[in-house]
Amino acid sequence: MSGAAHISLQWADWLQLFLQYLSLSLLSIGGAITTTPEMHRYLVEQNHWLSEQQFNASIAIAQAAPGPNVLFVALMGWNVGVNSGSLVMGLFGVLVTMFGIMLPSTTLTYLASQWGHRNRNLRGVRAFKQGMGPIVIALLIATGWVLTSAHNDAAQDWPLWLLTAAAALVIWRTRLHLLWVLGAGAALGWFGLV
Repeated sequence: MSGAAHISLQWADWLQLFLQYLSLSLLSIGGAITTTPEMHRYLVEQNHWLSEQQFNASIAIAQAAPGPNVLFVALMGWNVGVNSGSLVMGLFGVLVTMFGIMLPSTTLTYLASQWGHRNRNLRGVRAFKQGMGPIVIALLIATGWVLTSAHNDAAQDWPLWLLTAAAALVIWRTRLHLLWVLGAGAALGWFGLV
């Protein structure tokens, strides 16, 4: 991953990073990926701790790798730490971001799921579950928008936009497994078609 310039982080900066991820954890309805627009604003635009390339590569690598998709948070923490000076700080960055994103949401999810299961027949619980669907979809659309913002030349990047629309249509209208669509996109990229 291409690196950002060397940055200097004080303990107060690390605490702010931890607090930022604590708050994002509580907003990550639908998974941590839904909070990437705010992560981008904080890490790339506001503090310049990550480059645009590092941010996008962190997400792309974690999404392509097997395992939970929250690993992109660890890669962002790693990159912030490495940009601040060393591999040891990279490991510290992983701990700061992962504990920040996981601690509140995991605790809240556990407690809420226990309560929701006990009260699953209440009208309010059923309404809440149905109302969260549109919010998650909107957050995923915002995430997609941020990730594609590097491609602003519509005349040149029309194949990417067409592929995105086609993939969305296939996923929406068929029962084709998502991995087949991802594989097809990877193959098109591999052969340089998009």
